[in-house]
Amino acid sequence: MLELERRGRAAAVAAALLWASGCATAPALERPAGPGGSGGDGAPRPGVLVMAHGGGAEWNAAVDDVLAPLRDRIPLALALGMADPRTLQAGLDSLTERGVGHVAVVRLFVSEASFLHQTEYVLGLRSDPPPWGMIGHRMTAGTELQPVATGASILLDRSGLAGSHAVAVILRERAAAATAGGRKAALLLVAHGMGAEDANRRLLDAMEHDADALRAAGHVEVRTATLREDWAEARAAAEDEIRAAVKELEERHGRVVVLPYRLYGFGPYAGVLKGLAYDSAPALLPHRMIAEWVVERTTEQLCFAGLPSPLASCARVAADERARHHP
Repeated sequence: MLELERRGRAAAVAAALLWASGCATAPALERPAGPGGSGGDGAPRPGVLVMAHGGGAEWNAAVDDVLAPLRDRIPLALALGMADPRTLQAGLDSLTERGVGHVAVVRLFVSEASFLHQTEYVLGLRSDPPPWGMIGHRMTAGTELQPVATGASILLDRSGLAGSHAVAVILRERAAAATAGGRKAALLLVAHGMGAEDANRRLLDAMEHDADALRAAGHVEVRTATLREDWAEARAAAEDEIRAAVKELEERHGRVVVLPYRLYGFGPYAGVLKGLAYDSAPALLPHRMIAEWVVERTTEQLCFAGLPSPLASCARVAADERARHHP
């Protein structure tokens, strides 16, 4: 399924590239632009709104730092929170004030399903609110969510980081560092997880894509798990399974490295694994590939809409996609 989705995205970029050369019809934008949002020459400018969960000062700074090199190349705003309507509105406002008329929205979440329904509703891309929503850290009825008001065209990227080329590169580097000098170890990838069974399974499937790459690189054993952190009953079972996996891997291989499959930090894993023998590795940040992923996702959305990207050419993105699937 993941492979088919990736090929579909590559085909979409190729179609946009053909349109740019006059060989096909441009796809329609998801949300038409209003009267505002243009640059100094009157032409609408493209920009990017990056969504991220947010956390403490260090968490937020890590995201801001990795995006910093892109700010000189394209108007960029960061909306922290769980698809918070307030930060999304503020981000869009800051972009339209800079003459942006087409906004690529990139969701810097591990799972493609994270807050997707709420995001689509708040951005005006669907009419039905989710059953429940989040405003800051307060859970609320979905009907309380206030959709944003903007004259910009919204181009929403629905991808998650899980299973991406960027994450595969990061995990290979993390695993190589953890096993340098012949210090072999079994690897356990642990993610936050999702509440719904189907969404959690899709996340695990994406993680298995990266686990396969690590196995191919010669690591002795690689497993994946989700903690399902925000769902008490599912989490209790997941904690038992994760602890059992660490014990079993340590007994079989003598050393276990836990790779946090999350954007920043080690999360609650130290508490879950208290008393067990394991080594930990850094999370996905800091790493240059996160910025590259934002470049890829932004450019793909702009190219699909028949727009130029200040970050990369449509030809480059299409070529990169082809290279990944037909090496």
